[in-house]
Amino acid sequence: MTTTTTLQPLPRLVPPAAASLTAVDISRLREAGAQIRECYRVMSKGGVNIVGEVLKGQGTFFEMTHYPLDDTLDKDSHSQYYYHAHRGGEQEHGHFHTFLRAPGIPAQLSMLNYPQASEPWPQGEQAIAHLVAISMDAWGYPSSLFACNRWVTDESWYPAPAVISMLDRFVIDHANPSWPVNIWLSNMLVLFRPHIEALLVHRDAVIEQWQLRHPEQDIFENRQLEITGQLSISVDDWLAELEAVSDK
Repeated sequence: MTTTTTLQPLPRLVPPAAASLTAVDISRLREAGAQIRECYRVMSKGGVNIVGEVLKGQGTFFEMTHYPLDDTLDKDSHSQYYYHAHRGGEQEHGHFHTFLRAPGIPAQLSMLNYPQASEPWPQGEQAIAHLVAISMDAWGYPSSLFACNRWVTDESWYPAPAVISMLDRFVIDHANPSWPVNIWLSNMLVLFRPHIEALLVHRDAVIEQWQLRHPEQDIFENRQLEITGQLSISVDDWLAELEAVSDK
């Protein structure tokens, strides 16, 4: 008797609603939003923006090159990020990739056990988890968040619950390449925590469905699967939604 697997449609990605959050969470998110707005205020007074600060003094801007040129790493928290561009188009100038490196990753968190891996995943002290990517528009403001497949960032693949538990550990607590950029980025992962959680859970569901559709493949190296999900964002709109809920 032959058994067949019924393939389900790829999962939908649903943006979070402020009304579903607790009062404590809303307060924390609004505080992060206030920090982000303060970064915008001081940068606007200086006539600069987030992307301009990251690219400042880095020479000619080339696609795929990481900016700052050596990435930004907080050696205490083991948080890391870089900015680059390669997708082009009018919707995006480039995007930030954010990571947590070992030993910032709690020892009790385990990578996915995936015997089909055809490429080595960073292990031990080289382990690295991608948290989320932030797309930036031509004016230096965030326009969307997205999650991606393993090959895109050459990461160590941790399941969504593990990555979600790492989010609070991401902080860049120094002034290189720019203090307001680092404060902004650290708080973006707080303000949009519900969106990032939704993207990560959806990411794993998409990976699972693709694996079912291509059981013979190392799905984490499939170049046809790059972005697993994307959510449009607006700092002002999300803060307005949070404020409307908390004022009721």
